[in-house]
Formats: sequence, C-alpha cells, structure tokens
Amino acid sequence: MPARDQVIPVEAVLFDMDGVLTETVQAHADAWKRLFDEFLERRAGVDAEFAPFDPVRDYREFVDGKLRQDGVTSFLASRGIELPYGREDDGNDQETVCGLGNRKNRYFRDWLTRHTARPNPGAVELVRSLRAARIKTAVFSASRNAPAVLESAGLLRLFDILVDGNDAARLGLSGKPDPAILLEAALRLGVSPVNAAVFEDAISGITAGTRAGFRLVVGVASGDDVDALKRAGAHRIVADLTAVRLLPNQGLLIEEELNQEKPA
Repeated sequence: MPARDQVIPVEAVLFDMDGVLTETVQAHADAWKRLFDEFLERRAGVDAEFAPFDPVRDYREFVDGKLRQDGVTSFLASRGIELPYGREDDGNDQETVCGLGNRKNRYFRDWLTRHTARPNPGAVELVRSLRAARIKTAVFSASRNAPAVLESAGLLRLFDILVDGNDAARLGLSGKPDPAILLEAALRLGVSPVNAAVFEDAISGITAGTRAGFRLVVGVASGDDVDALKRAGAHRIVADLTAVRLLPNQGLLIEEELNQEKPA
C-alpha cells in the first residue's frame, strides 16, 4: 500500500462510472427497488412475508457494481429464492434471472430518457488534467448503458477507452469482484496494473482492483460505507474526485482522505 501523503506516479487511471464519474447511483437503486419490491410482493405468502428491498444496504451488498444478472442472482439468494437463469433475450415480464434483469434495465432506461446524467464533483476537472498530462484514462462499468450515460453526462469523449457490460457479454468476462473487466481495460490501454490507479465506489470493484494488483485503489464513499470499502482493500478513501490532485510530472496526490465513517 502506498504511504500516506505520498505522490503516486501512474501511467493510467481507470474509473468506474456510476457513483464515481456520474451521479446515477440513486437512479439505479430506485430501479432495483421497484423491480424487487414488485417481485417480492407478488410472492408474499409463498416464500416469506413481504420485506422490501433496502435501497442502501441491499443495493450496496448485493447489486452494486455487478453485472445485471449477477445482481439479480445475488439478491434473490439472500432471500432464499432461486429462479431459472433463462436467456439474455427473455422478455422483461418473464420471471427468470435474465427477465428480471431486463425489467430493471427498462426502468433505468426510462429514467435516462427523462433525465440528464450529471458528472460527479471533480470528475471533469481531474480527467482533463490527466489527459493534459498524457496519462491514459479508461472507464470500466458492468452497465450495458455506459455509452448512453457517459454521453448524457458529457463525458464520453474524455476517455481513451471504455470497457462495459457489452464487452463483458461479448468476451465472456466475469463481473466484479472478478477483476476481468479491469484487466481488460488495462490491457487495451497497454499498461500494467502495477503502474495504474483505480477509482471505484462499489465493494465488488474495490475487491477486483486489489485482486488485480493495481498500484492504487481508491474508494469513493457515498455514505456510511467507509469501513466497508476499507475492509474490501481500498488503499485510500475519498468523498469525491475533488479530493484528488494531479501534480504535473509527479503523480496523484490524495488531499482529503476519509479515515472514519461519515455520520449516517
């Protein structure tokens, strides 16, 4: 782990999208809650009494940062429910893992047609400073909607490459916490993980970054999740990207690290 207050030289920086670059976490959490609450209410009295999806705790533990089908499987398993996997082109009215995932995607796409995704504080400034210093940049995301979200937020053309859920499906890449998506991004950039940094808000992504051996893995805390990000292996934790500064010809400096949980 890099020493605190150390300026860390890197050849590339890899950014997760939702919750790091864009303010879209709440939209995803709302879509998941709508999906699972509808599903659980229909099954109330069959499997168990209705207990709604918690958009903070359940979102963070079971679906955040994961491929859509993995999120469905993970959350349902937490409730003792198992469904057939189905096919990726299942209709969103089918009660399969893929069908539920496609329904969640419809809910999120509906949100995206009615709203403009906004960049998170400090995102544009940091990425532009990296590009000016000729440090390579990439976005990695489990979402198949990543191009549309980045375009909506005005961020798409700021990055050298994007590896998303579409690539994962095409290449057969496992989702986070497996590091396959991050390693694919580093490969396309032509850099070794030991010479690159990762910024991620999901526990699954922090685990993936540390497993892959990235030189710097920075957790972006969205609430009372500082300790959870630390346990997952984050080297540093920040509130947003305004806490990160690039020193020309030197490297990244974390100026405002979170060392303890924020108040709930």
